[in-house]
Amino acid sequence: MIRAILVDDEPLSLQLLEKKLTSTGEIEIAASYASAEYALQQMKQLDFQVAFLDIEMAGLSGLDLAEVISDWNPSIHIVFVTAYRDYAVQAFELNSIDYLLKPIMMERLEKTISRIKQMHLQKRFPENEHSPSLKINFFMEFSASTHKQIISWKTNKAKELFAYLFMHQDTYVHRDTLINDLWPEQDYKKAKIQLHTNLSYLRKTLESNGIRDALQFTNQSYRLHIEEYYCDAETFEKFIDENRITEENIKEAEQVLALYKGDYAEKNAYAWSIQKSKALKEKLLSLLQQLINFYTETNNNMKTQQYLQLLLMHDPYCEPAIRHLIQHHLNSGNRMEAIKVYQNFTFLLEEELGIQPEYATSNLLKNI
Repeated sequence: MIRAILVDDEPLSLQLLEKKLTSTGEIEIAASYASAEYALQQMKQLDFQVAFLDIEMAGLSGLDLAEVISDWNPSIHIVFVTAYRDYAVQAFELNSIDYLLKPIMMERLEKTISRIKQMHLQKRFPENEHSPSLKINFFMEFSASTHKQIISWKTNKAKELFAYLFMHQDTYVHRDTLINDLWPEQDYKKAKIQLHTNLSYLRKTLESNGIRDALQFTNQSYRLHIEEYYCDAETFEKFIDENRITEENIKEAEQVLALYKGDYAEKNAYAWSIQKSKALKEKLLSLLQQLINFYTETNNNMKTQQYLQLLLMHDPYCEPAIRHLIQHHLNSGNRMEAIKVYQNFTFLLEEELGIQPEYATSNLLKNI
């Protein structure tokens, strides 16, 4: 999770901003300061990635504080908060990534957080002379881009063909398999023409974007071979397959989790991607369970609850997670919230599946 400091000399504004940021579940408040001077004294002892600064404060202004922060640590993102639109131009001259006008609307704040997450991930996977120019995103919606320009496709099928071959990268796929998976309901001869047409479109599109000799053919089979690229789903899967969460990699684990913006090619609804989507969803649930276990063991109640709720958002019928959340509320002395979780879950099971909770779940009520 991204950690932030807040600086505003108006206590009410400071409290409101802290409450709104916390409610998003995306930002952890490292510290809040009622003066820029006090923030300067304390902030170097903290680990944080973004600073929300009120511009007009008594004494040192938010603009002045931003300059000091940028000199001290240029990697920290600056978001200005102001009641005056006139400050916007000056704010962006100081390389802030955004500014928020008071009163802060939740919808606008969510856009800012989305921008922060994007910038943070760019720093997690920085672009330099050694970075791959091709970037592939599968989570939520498939897209490909080079040098920050999204690749345009001649046809939707050419785009789908690239996504399919990328998923099977470096593996030869027989022509008939491609036809069956991408044109399952079309006459074979017509589908074969469609395949060759879209392969031609795909080859030309890749070459026009500087990706040459990527399509390879032998024995009526095709494969995609690309030397350098970045892929969100591959990065996500690789981290989970190769790591168990520890204190040393917990931050990286949360950054990897942020890559999962939605299911694999969810918006595209490619029939052939269903199995891959299910496999990655299982890895997501595994990662979330590891995060829950880590924060339970380290007695971080806020993070434990956050990831339990996120796991249940993706897997609402997971009774072990429901029991953990109920027990979490009971341990925290939040009896009413525990009852609410149980009642909502019971209603969900009855409405959707026509069943009752397991004995181990209902038995928790004896402690309520």
